[in-house]
Amino acid sequence: MSLNVPGLVVMAVFYVLILGTGIWASLRSKKEERKCTGDGMEITLLAGRKINLLVGIFTLTATWVGGGFILGIAEATYNPTLGAVWALMPVPYVVTFFLGGFFFAKPMRENKYVTMMDPFQQRYGNILSSALIFPALVADVLWVARTLVSLGGTMSVILDLPYAYSIIISSLVAIIYTLLGGLYSVAYTDVIQLVLIFVSLWVCVPFLMTNPHSVDISLTAYNYTFQNPWVGTVELDEAGKWFDDFMLLALGGLAYQAFYQRILSSSSYTQAQVTCFASAAFCLVLGIPSVLVGAVAASTDWNSTGYGLPTPYERDQAGAILPISLQYLTPPYVSVIGIGAVAGAVMSSMDSALLSSASLFSSNIYKNIIRKQASDREMQWVIRISVVVVGLAGTGLTFLDSSVLVFWIVGVDMSYTIMFPQLVCVLFFKVSNCYGAVVGFAMGTIMRVLSGEPLIGLPPAIQFPGCRLDKEGKLTQFFPFRTTIMIVSLLSILLFSWLASIIFNNGLLSEKWDVFNIKHKQNPTARATHNKRTNCTHFFLLTLLPSLSLETGSTLLSVFICWTS
Repeated sequence: MSLNVPGLVVMAVFYVLILGTGIWASLRSKKEERKCTGDGMEITLLAGRKINLLVGIFTLTATWVGGGFILGIAEATYNPTLGAVWALMPVPYVVTFFLGGFFFAKPMRENKYVTMMDPFQQRYGNILSSALIFPALVADVLWVARTLVSLGGTMSVILDLPYAYSIIISSLVAIIYTLLGGLYSVAYTDVIQLVLIFVSLWVCVPFLMTNPHSVDISLTAYNYTFQNPWVGTVELDEAGKWFDDFMLLALGGLAYQAFYQRILSSSSYTQAQVTCFASAAFCLVLGIPSVLVGAVAASTDWNSTGYGLPTPYERDQAGAILPISLQYLTPPYVSVIGIGAVAGAVMSSMDSALLSSASLFSSNIYKNIIRKQASDREMQWVIRISVVVVGLAGTGLTFLDSSVLVFWIVGVDMSYTIMFPQLVCVLFFKVSNCYGAVVGFAMGTIMRVLSGEPLIGLPPAIQFPGCRLDKEGKLTQFFPFRTTIMIVSLLSILLFSWLASIIFNNGLLSEKWDVFNIKHKQNPTARATHNKRTNCTHFFLLTLLPSLSLETGSTLLSVFICWTS
């Protein structure tokens, strides 16, 4: 196969369009910064909290509908050992956005936080919060990697462009326009990218459905033809794993900075809610084409195509089934349109991950810990350097593994088992403190590592009920172990926070053992209530005592002493 020159030209035009939009948005951000009375960092990271409703909906949807979303759904649907019932991404994302809109957006908006980690720093201080930021940063780096893997595989299949060149070019374009304008550039380029994703995918579907090498997908949905039915099944002994994957995707997304970056950039809580609910509907619609691509691939006689035998699954190329299907089951000009959808999806997610991680480092580590007196200009450079470092780290990881699902699952896994319970406790439970957070973090991390992960070849040291070899011969946990770990971590935070509060506030241990100083952090409210009560009583007695008899006055004074002691 020779280099696809027309396809390269189309991709070049697409990249120029995206870069041009990013430059225009960066100029817009500079104008807004001159008008705004706040600091420049808020303009860069949150677009001055004035993002347009429609743009907000587009950028939140585009953030979630990335390359991993499009290729991952197609891969799961086509995979003979999984099927469409395991292509879970669209429905859990609806849950993510509804929960985020109803419960998480309000406390974040009301307190005017800049990042997801701000409540941690306010409650726990800088040292512990720095440790909690680490898994969030790692998840963002893995997010960059999985989006680039999806694009690199697609471009190498359709354009015959070397895998490394595809990844490096795409990474550079995303880094450049993210550097230029921050959230403004990311949001406005997301609008173009989402339109491209929607149009391109739906243009390709009719050609795939009517190609001569595939049979009607309704016939192969529940019947064995060329492989197992593409709908797939969830056996009773697999229900725990299915539920675990569903909850992982539904709740794990609530612990991503990229989600709150869109929420906090909205001009009001109501707008933030509308953004979440509208994005949920878009995710459902945009998931349908990938399911259809996987279904067509599962209904194809690959021996009659230019691809030949063995099948993509037998060649261990299930992760690239979408570009392979476009290449061998559609006309060349249609396959080029399809790669535009993947490229748009990749760029829309990658820029979000870059800005998300830059926000966490610049705001919560550099500004709040390293240099509290840093100027706006200095912070702009810190953000830019952070974007470059994360981009390069994510790009480097793409050469270690070529599976989209590996980076997808591992990244979301960290958010679900470690960060989600921490975020729930710090936002909704006043009892939570540093001691509980440390124990919960340790419990979640240790249990997750010991539970193993077949995708990265880590054997389980803890074997939950139902642990056995899967259809591919890998030792797998079929019990909802991630959800169990998340619940254990959450309960550990609450239990040990309560115990520590009881121990130190009641003097069961000396204050010198209170390394996190929780007694003095929790006591100001109690002291304020006590002082207020004492002052009111003072006023009452000073007003009343002169008019009372000596005996009555003595009695009231005794009661006052007992009440205030």
